[in-house]
Amino acid sequence: MKITADADVLVRAISGDHEQQSKVAQRELVKAGVIALALPALCELVWVLSQGYKIPSAQIAEAIRRLMNGMNVVVNRPTVEAGLALLEAGGDFAVGVIAYEGSWLGADAFISDGKAVKLMEAEGESVRLL
Repeated sequence: MKITADADVLVRAISGDHEQQSKVAQRELVKAGVIALALPALCELVWVLSQGYKIPSAQIAEAIRRLMNGMNVVVNRPTVEAGLALLEAGGDFAVGVIAYEGSWLGADAFISDGKAVKLMEAEGESVRLL
């Protein structure tokens, strides 16, 4: 079976915070023929793990890499890697995803009012501070 896992399923599988639901989530991911990881679900996953569970960014990045490197996983890898790069630099995963996708869609520059601009500028990205 091919599935798309909601962020809640991913949170349960990764955090193990609910004994029964976590086991079911892990089992569903293991038995799936293909897991399609949607970008919004990954953005929500990172937010929940960082803000709700207070998991450090490095551990979140490691969990996402383990997840996306599964043999049965399909994901937009370049976009996820852009999100992970910003996350690991001290920024927000979702902002990295947004900036990368905007560039892919033809944007010349990323505009924001946050610290992401400074982080991305340091990497040579075309950015502007609002």
